[in-house]
Amino acid sequence: MVSRLLPRGVGDLLRQILLFCGAYWAYRLVRGQVYDQSAVAFENARAIVDAERWLGLFVEHDLQRWAIGTGWVDDVGAWLYINSHFVVTTCTLAFIYLFRNEHFYWMRNMFMVAMGLALVGYVAYPTAPPRMLTELGFTDSVADFTGVSSESSVNALFNPYAAVPSMHVGFALMLAVPMMRMARRAWVRVVWAAYPPLVTLVVVMTANHWVLDAVAGAAVAAVSALAAQWLFARARPSAWAWRSEPGLPAAARAG
Repeated sequence: MVSRLLPRGVGDLLRQILLFCGAYWAYRLVRGQVYDQSAVAFENARAIVDAERWLGLFVEHDLQRWAIGTGWVDDVGAWLYINSHFVVTTCTLAFIYLFRNEHFYWMRNMFMVAMGLALVGYVAYPTAPPRMLTELGFTDSVADFTGVSSESSVNALFNPYAAVPSMHVGFALMLAVPMMRMARRAWVRVVWAAYPPLVTLVVVMTANHWVLDAVAGAAVAAVSALAAQWLFARARPSAWAWRSEPGLPAAARAG
């Protein structure tokens, strides 16, 4: 009964789960290797502040002050930051695997590329998030909401200096654009179109990312989509293209 509910059978589902779990833990382990580079991370963060001021993009402090001043927007943002990223990403990928399986392998490849590119950014450019630059007036909105200091979680699996790029924003775009292409109802497309701007607002107003972090996350999403389309899909069009070629048996299309 279970196997009949799965597009490619139990074996393929287990392969995809193992691939994502392995990639996720490798992602966390490598991401955490820069947790002791605090001096460089703060230096890079101040360089971002200087760049944003020069570009007229330094809005993080004003946005956080506004959110805190409302009395509820900041709490909603903190809740979304904690809960939405993993849940929305996981549930959406599961939906695509089960109900839009012909698109899943393209999505999978895009996510693998994105995590690899993100790790390069974390290692090459460790950066402290706004919430750690208290001298500029920032506060840790998420810690204030949860009562748990984010600094207490610094270890080999988690590192607060991995701010560039913002993969909250990157993942949001990598989910939203394909889901808009797949959506059959206008209201669903509208909801997904609003998702990346909402995530960007949340990560900035909670002082977890700089505006340029969000820009970098969007750039990673774009490059990863291009890689999935122009490299992987061309390498194995029957398995990894956005739409599987018609007439091929399921075994030939699985990847």
